[in-house]
Amino acid sequence: MVNPAIEGLLDRADSKFRLVTLSATRARQINAYFGQLGEGLGSSIPPQVTSTARKPLSIAFEEISADKIEAIEPPDEPEPTDEELAAIEAMELAELGEQGEQGEAGDDAPDEGA
Repeated sequence: MVNPAIEGLLDRADSKFRLVTLSATRARQINAYFGQLGEGLGSSIPPQVTSTARKPLSIAFEEISADKIEAIEPPDEPEPTDEELAAIEAMELAELGEQGEQGEAGDDAPDEGA
């Protein structure tokens, strides 16, 4: 039995997949926090809820249930315009041309071993 209930956790996430990735990511962060406790100042964020649970995943579930943690979608990267695609293609062709010229110049050089 999972505490908090799965139904309540699913209400706070768009899908099961998002819930799993969010809770697993947060559990790793909590685990890193506990791992670096004795080392002074750390970069890990401590647990955001008071919990009797000892397992990082259980603490992550409790944070999600308490609305302390929520998933944020990364912004979509805009599709490149036709001009940007043409510029990228021109750069790639120029690089291939330079590599071809260097290879041809190497063929004309006399062999040192012969």
